[in-house]
Amino acid sequence: MVPLDPHSFTDSTHPLTTHISLSLYFDFPSSTIHGAALFTLSSPHSGPLSLDTRSLSIHQILSPSTLSPLPFSLSPSPDPIKGIHLSLSLPNDNTLSSFLITFSTSPSSSALQWLSPPQTFNKKHPFVYTQCQSIHARSIFPCQDTPAARIRYSALLNVPRELSAIMSARHVDRRLPVSGEGYSNLLPNGFNSLWCSETRVVEDFDMNQPIPPYLFAFAVGELGFREVGPRTRVYSEAVEGVLEAAAKEFAGTEEMIRQGEKLFGDYEWERFDLLVLPPSFPFGGMENPRMVFLTPTVIKGDASGAQVVAHELAHSWTGNLITNKNNEHFWLNEGFTTYAERRIVEAVQGEDRAVLNIGIGWRGLNEEMERFKDNLEFTKLKTNQEGVDPDDVYSEVPYEKGFQFLWRIERQVLALDARYRLSESKDYEVKVAFLQLAILSKCKNFYGEVENTLKEVGRMKYLRPLYTALVQGTENEEEKILAKRVFAEARECYHPIAQGVVESIFAKHL
Repeated sequence: MVPLDPHSFTDSTHPLTTHISLSLYFDFPSSTIHGAALFTLSSPHSGPLSLDTRSLSIHQILSPSTLSPLPFSLSPSPDPIKGIHLSLSLPNDNTLSSFLITFSTSPSSSALQWLSPPQTFNKKHPFVYTQCQSIHARSIFPCQDTPAARIRYSALLNVPRELSAIMSARHVDRRLPVSGEGYSNLLPNGFNSLWCSETRVVEDFDMNQPIPPYLFAFAVGELGFREVGPRTRVYSEAVEGVLEAAAKEFAGTEEMIRQGEKLFGDYEWERFDLLVLPPSFPFGGMENPRMVFLTPTVIKGDASGAQVVAHELAHSWTGNLITNKNNEHFWLNEGFTTYAERRIVEAVQGEDRAVLNIGIGWRGLNEEMERFKDNLEFTKLKTNQEGVDPDDVYSEVPYEKGFQFLWRIERQVLALDARYRLSESKDYEVKVAFLQLAILSKCKNFYGEVENTLKEVGRMKYLRPLYTALVQGTENEEEKILAKRVFAEARECYHPIAQGVVESIFAKHL
């Protein structure tokens, strides 16, 4: 076995899962979920395949085409960090690229909190929600629970009809259950016969963008929502005071999304909805794609709680689209996100607010350095976490030290031009590379040199990257106007082939 991740049993020589189809029956009286999951691998495989589980009962593993059983084994005792190793064996003919598992969760699932009515805002109905980061998805369904494995999924959530469900996925439909759908006829312990009960409803979801397992998320309860923008609803339990306060606090979300797009490119997740959870939620926020989870403590009445939303929004580019391979590189997720968050805050709320946040973060970083003064390994950016529970060493270090590192780079690159006059270099390889970065960083004081360069050279090697940098993206209106004006003025000086190249760039992006 060649480990891929110190916190997972996933073997790097095995194919990774690319899609999971889930059918989940929520049994609130027992605080358990009974499920069937169809796994699709990236390529056919024969022999052993390793999955992560924790506090799960595995009932059957079957070939989906014949429903014949596949042999499997569970490690005799749990690893205190990784849980139970599930090893299944696929036929030796190397033709099987999918398999089916039926399973049940436990009331002790580390990813799930089941709330009785007295623990909720409305005091009438139960509530359940997930928190899968860092390594807790394995306690909901068997999986290769590592950020290195990015999966698409579909899910049928069978819940009591008086409740509703949301997920970090596109909502397809709310409808009556259909007998046998999604292998629900194979659910254990008699729950297959309850699937179509008249007291139940199915919520259908689909996530067609690959995500790491830690971003799998759902919540089930009596939920209401308010529209706060063309891409954003705010959800919470259906309690008027909570919903109205949340909608007011996060009314500026669309402007944050637009500023994020100006800085980092198109928002690729379609929706950016927010769920305000009950007070027991253990974090400030969680960046689940399409459905950010938030603590109610960020509702402060003055819109300052939107800074948490800015951080979770920033994850839409840094962390959700591209992710650290494992938790030892967690700073790549949170350091870049903290940097992006402060760029968004600066654009929306002003430089003073961003500087204040940097100061608060610096103080927090110093407190964390004191916390780990006897274990300096966890003051580093890249850490050794073999045999270490990531929850035990969670801190602000990857956020704030990562931010400080990136901020230093930013300041040193803006200083390079002052020292070496890169924008004025006679070496066009250097000059154009620097001007590309200036455009992408929206350093407008270099736009005059961009214009001069586009007018003084006709070599396509230099025209192509500069014109592309100016016009790509949806929020570059000023840059697009500049590109069109410069081309109109310089066009006759370009060779017809170069004219055609620039026109094709415009046709693609304008």
